[in-house]
Amino acid sequence: MIRFEGYAAVFDRVDRAGDVMRRGAFGDVVPVPLLWGHRGAAVGRIETIAEDAHGLHLVASVDDPVMAALVVSGAVAGLSVGYRAVSVRQGARRELLRVTLVEVSLVAVPMQALARVSRIF
Repeated sequence: MIRFEGYAAVFDRVDRAGDVMRRGAFGDVVPVPLLWGHRGAAVGRIETIAEDAHGLHLVASVDDPVMAALVVSGAVAGLSVGYRAVSVRQGARRELLRVTLVEVSLVAVPMQALARVSRIF
């Protein structure tokens, strides 16, 4: 088992799909599963998750030994959020003002380039 922290979403930055997650979009976050690539069974658990000024910060543990080794080696360092859009403003970019968080995933290539594991402990 390993533990890590990082940002699953970063505010006010355009992602690869052209979307921008805005500060306050997640509101009060309830516990959600930690998945691999938005699929299948949980590979660990999220210990803490909350918005701060930068984005959606989390501390999590990975129980799956293969996934833990990939995270430790740096082969899997991306994070991504699965959500349902509740309130959106469409302009030059789609701005996500309010979402319901469904899950957080470890991914090889995150949609938001800055959504990454920042520390392993």
